[in-house]
Amino acid sequence: MFSFVALGFLVAGIAAASSSSCIGTISSLDDVSSAIECTTVNINAFTVPAGQTFKLQLLDGTTVNVLGEIQFGNMSWAGPLFEVIGNDITFNGNNQRWDGGGPFYWDGKGASAGIKKPHPMMEILISGTLNDVYVVNSPAHAFSILNPGPLTISGVTVDDSQGNYPNAQSGKVAAARNTDGFDVVGDNLVIQKSIVFNQDDCLAINMGTNITFADNYCEGGHGISIGSISSNVVVSDVEISGNNVVGSAYSFRIKTDTYATNSAVQNVTYIANTATNCTYYGVLITQSYPSNMGTPGNGVTISDINFNPGTTSLTANDGAYRVAVNCGSGSCTGNWDWSGLETSGGKAGSIINNNVITGFTQ
Repeated sequence: MFSFVALGFLVAGIAAASSSSCIGTISSLDDVSSAIECTTVNINAFTVPAGQTFKLQLLDGTTVNVLGEIQFGNMSWAGPLFEVIGNDITFNGNNQRWDGGGPFYWDGKGASAGIKKPHPMMEILISGTLNDVYVVNSPAHAFSILNPGPLTISGVTVDDSQGNYPNAQSGKVAAARNTDGFDVVGDNLVIQKSIVFNQDDCLAINMGTNITFADNYCEGGHGISIGSISSNVVVSDVEISGNNVVGSAYSFRIKTDTYATNSAVQNVTYIANTATNCTYYGVLITQSYPSNMGTPGNGVTISDINFNPGTTSLTANDGAYRVAVNCGSGSCTGNWDWSGLETSGGKAGSIINNNVITGFTQ
């Protein structure tokens, strides 16, 4: 009897293993439920119907291969357009385009006004790797990263450059707005060797620890940001290194909400970045968000913000501020070694309630 029972378990185990090691193919949303029972999922070109989320709830260890362009039908709704969930996932985008249909939605009013815009376009809730995903024309925010475990993102492109120009819906202003590249809430994350053309933050870290943003290119938009920081959150152990920021309103920014409490931003290091043609503020650290230099709050502690090692060079356009710091009373603390920050052009901004910056003068 024992041998038959043991054999039964063995056969069941082999059957389970063989069923999950299949290759699932997705050519429409109708294929998703069967494809995600496999640990290899191939996605062919297709159009996602308007008003529906393309959602992948993957088995642990799944490899996804994108083999064709993904388009999304146009409809005013909340979104997201795409959502992927799983652990230890290998997601190979193969530089196939994901087209969010932005021009249908872009009206110059952004995510919270005007036409209802589905966002984020790409909601990423995986650990593992995500490579070579190519997004164009996101209606609003492009990527929302809420990784459940360590995740490395490489070679991603976000191209919302078409939104730099007015259209029939926006009048005389740029059509796209609030097109954040990467919005981050997560720990143990690396984003590297990626390209973002947009009209808002290239990176916005809202919460998380052990985050690296390295060797990326950001053009237009609002540069590399931490925040805005609301109440009861922590951002810590962040490295911003080797990035190139071009023609952005802000290059490097930390923004905490005026009335935020019980939060902290700590141990942020900027290493060997380059920023050129900054149009508003090169470096801005403010505790009066959404105002840049309003009355600051002091419910968020900002500590150990360093531009060192390496040289971060920044060039501001005429009329732009090179550096401005707006701390609340007693809330900017620790070591702030800015000896690696070199600035030129523009004009000096104010430094308020901060006597801990060393190695830098304007």
